[in-house]
Amino acid sequence: MAMLEQLLEYQEVDSQLRKIEQEVAASEERKKYMQAKKFMKTAGEKLDSQDSRAVELKKAARNLAVRFKQLSEELSDYSALDEMVEEGGEISYYKKSVQTLADNLRAIKNELQKLVGEIENACEEYKRMKEQTISMQKQYQEYSEKFKEVKESRSGEVNEITKKLDKLAAKIPAETLEKYKVKRRDIFPVVAPLTGGRCVCGMEFPIALLGKLTGGEVIECEHCRRFIYNK
Repeated sequence: MAMLEQLLEYQEVDSQLRKIEQEVAASEERKKYMQAKKFMKTAGEKLDSQDSRAVELKKAARNLAVRFKQLSEELSDYSALDEMVEEGGEISYYKKSVQTLADNLRAIKNELQKLVGEIENACEEYKRMKEQTISMQKQYQEYSEKFKEVKESRSGEVNEITKKLDKLAAKIPAETLEKYKVKRRDIFPVVAPLTGGRCVCGMEFPIALLGKLTGGEVIECEHCRRFIYNK
């Protein structure tokens, strides 16, 4: 029974530490700090990606502009269509060639206009992203300090609780304490009473396993991994 009592006492003190951790984690300072930190983590990659996209769009626009100029020059060759017909040229062939060139020019013009719109949008997005990045850099610097102050303001309480936990830890087997700390990262309370033959998570235990709950022993729930004891 001694180890169970020590575990429960350790958990009771640990719950005070956890409460402080939750209050610090829920602080506005931490929220602002984490928001800026998360943004800054990917901001550089996003800006680089937008830079690359802008380069691709400009290159495509230049290529289309060159093609447009070439087609325009080809079309100008047919400016003297009457003379070409008089010299024996096949009018249907010339008309078909002119129509094809004109259609290609219109298609390229439409593509150019579409690209210009995409370039303008990319530039605006880049501008917005850059402004947001500058703003988040300031927020990161400001709330990094404020969050640090919040943690420091609770450091006295944390240190006192930590000292108590260290004293209690000395009475608990190292292996059991290590298991407690690992479980504590995901669940709390770590040590919970058996309730109606079930764990607090609702998991029902086999009768053979329940038989081990004697003399202050604990079992582990296969579902939530808690230490379970029988009152």
